[in-house]
Amino acid sequence: MSVLLTPPGPELRLLVSLAAWTWPGTCPDGREIAHILITHTPALTGSGTAEPAETRMRRLSASLGGLAGAREVVPELGRCLQIVGGQVLVHFPGASRRLGLPTRRSWTELVARSGEAILLLGLGPLPQSADAAKVDAYLDAALAADRLLFGRARTH
Repeated sequence: MSVLLTPPGPELRLLVSLAAWTWPGTCPDGREIAHILITHTPALTGSGTAEPAETRMRRLSASLGGLAGAREVVPELGRCLQIVGGQVLVHFPGASRRLGLPTRRSWTELVARSGEAILLLGLGPLPQSADAAKVDAYLDAALAADRLLFGRARTH
């Protein structure tokens, strides 16, 4: 009998290969809400491991409690955002480090005021150097191909 052990949280290699973008947007009810896009960089895709990058990203989603597809109800992820000084961090349960998000003061204040953000997890790669036009094109393509997972992250 053999047992395959998997770590309880995301592996360090995955966490350091993540790329993130933030922007303010609106909810369906018209309220302003912060948005976070997290993807993996192309380096993870070519990592040479037997496990595909998409599988790792889906495991990352599971560590947060499970995110939903575009046509499903957006789940509440609980307290996975933390504001430290002027920085917003994402905490993945079981991980030893947090992901620092690129932020502007007005975005951080929006998260502090509302206590939440919409988290989008992209299953495909996107380089951290992608500008706004490339991020928009990525979001359009990923949404059309059902390769975005959604959740509502909270600070408390």
